[in-house]
Amino acid sequence: MTSRRKPLVLGNWKMHGSIDMAERLLAALARGAAECSGVGLGVCPPYPYLGLAAARLARSAIGWGAQDLSAHVQGAYTGEVSGSMLKDLGCTWVLVGHSERRSLHGESDDTVAAKVERALEVGITPVICVGESLSERQSNATEAVVARQIDAVLPVLTRAERAGDTPCTVVVAYEPVWAIGTGLTATPEQAQQVHAFIRNRLSAGGLGSAARLPILYGGSVKPGNAAELFTQPDVDGGLIGGASLVADDFLSISRAALRRV
Repeated sequence: MTSRRKPLVLGNWKMHGSIDMAERLLAALARGAAECSGVGLGVCPPYPYLGLAAARLARSAIGWGAQDLSAHVQGAYTGEVSGSMLKDLGCTWVLVGHSERRSLHGESDDTVAAKVERALEVGITPVICVGESLSERQSNATEAVVARQIDAVLPVLTRAERAGDTPCTVVVAYEPVWAIGTGLTATPEQAQQVHAFIRNRLSAGGLGSAARLPILYGGSVKPGNAAELFTQPDVDGGLIGGASLVADDFLSISRAALRRV
């Protein structure tokens, strides 16, 4: 299959690991990255291991990013990390609006939009996470929820585009909350339906680069289901949770994305 967009596979380690685990995992990923030429690869480890990722992946084809950033540029915000600090560590990506940040830390759509803006200001690609809960899907509210989350960030994205930022400096990740860490996965058809909706919403909202913007699927992606998910025309890769902690699994998923090249 020929894709309009280069496939991208990102690993979200969440709050897992140790220095020893990170060393072994990064070394294995760096060795295996050559097998996945043509796919954009990246990992988002916890903050304490970002420097280690920068050191171990610097000569590899794998980038690194953070799992969150502050909505503030700088100041007296103990425990928060600014976009400029992440830039200093060579981060390419930062996750923004992950469902766990929204549900466990009360992040609003406005907060997510502010974080997207901070990332763009320093030249880091925000990976904007959107998705619905199980009750919202069961009540046929998926598109309404995702539309609200997309509409909150659209003004930031269109302003950045008008200011001359290059296309595709943004990634969207559709992560149905009911499929994160549950073993449940959206069917390829369900994923495609929402991905197409997201792309159309971005385009209708005035984002000129919507057709070229990568939209990733996240939610219990595994080696056994990745290939089928990635055959869908608007599924441009994956945001991988638990499987990103096992080098063989992450690389297998990444090889599955090669079918889009």
